[in-house]
Amino acid sequence: MSTPLDVIVAGELYVDMIMSGFDFWPRPGTEAFAKEYRRDMGGGATITACGLAKLGMRAAIFGIVGSDSGDWMAGRFKQAGVDASLLRTDAVEPTGFTVAATTPEDRAFLTYAGANHGFPQALLDAAASSQLQARHIHLGFAPRLDTAAELFRAIRQYRCTISIDVGWHEDWLADPRALAILKNVDVFFPNEVEAHAMTREDDPAKALKRFADAGLDRVALKLGARGAALLWRRDLYFAPPPAVTPVDTTGAGDCFDAGFLHAWLNNETPQQCLITGNICGALSTEGYGGIAAFPTPDRLNQELKKGPACTKWQ
Repeated sequence: MSTPLDVIVAGELYVDMIMSGFDFWPRPGTEAFAKEYRRDMGGGATITACGLAKLGMRAAIFGIVGSDSGDWMAGRFKQAGVDASLLRTDAVEPTGFTVAATTPEDRAFLTYAGANHGFPQALLDAAASSQLQARHIHLGFAPRLDTAAELFRAIRQYRCTISIDVGWHEDWLADPRALAILKNVDVFFPNEVEAHAMTREDDPAKALKRFADAGLDRVALKLGARGAALLWRRDLYFAPPPAVTPVDTTGAGDCFDAGFLHAWLNNETPQQCLITGNICGALSTEGYGGIAAFPTPDRLNQELKKGPACTKWQ
């Protein structure tokens, strides 16, 4: 990597097999036929890294692929402008894969982790041996609670900032140790369901206040079609999303992460970070899979000029 990196995105990597256009949602024991099918790279880390690269950031991906599709994955990352030199290959396990059934309103996933089984230890080893050097590290997975503090210390030795989106891992989110660990990151990206699992609060503002009381500085709370809210050093903000006609909601939260981080790493205001995340997340739903419809810089700037509202909560 000859050019210093802005961001390394680390997480589990998958091949996504996405089906859509169903006439009905099948119950157990029944079958529904899709009208559309596509194969693409998947996983939250993949989508966030591709979004950051599309916005012009120098982004790299760290993860483990299998020999079955590792070259295809590396090639797709390079096409998306993402540095793939940090990828590791598992000679035994296949690349993780997900079969996704999606509608404009909802989605369901069946997943096999595959080569991702070795990811947590590989990431810790890489951080401890000076292989992860960038301005910022974004973690798109739920780190083991017993080694998370060690991982964060290893990453911090390079004086970089850290963000994390753990996704839906119910046991991790409900564990009291999680809040204490998250005090060691700069930005936490939960959605509403994940925030509820951690705080037991249904109201977004109350959930963010609980995070503030636990010592977290920045929490970008994704609220789906209602937009997003933000805790920023005890101040609270809310922004609605732009109007879109959704086709596929896969990866919208990961696209939000990319937009928010792009603005934050460019020293934008809290309000601008939240608005940018909202735009990227919303526009990504206009296409299938989370990567294809992520906005270009020109499209993002067009939406920003429309001046979407961002209000401060009391």
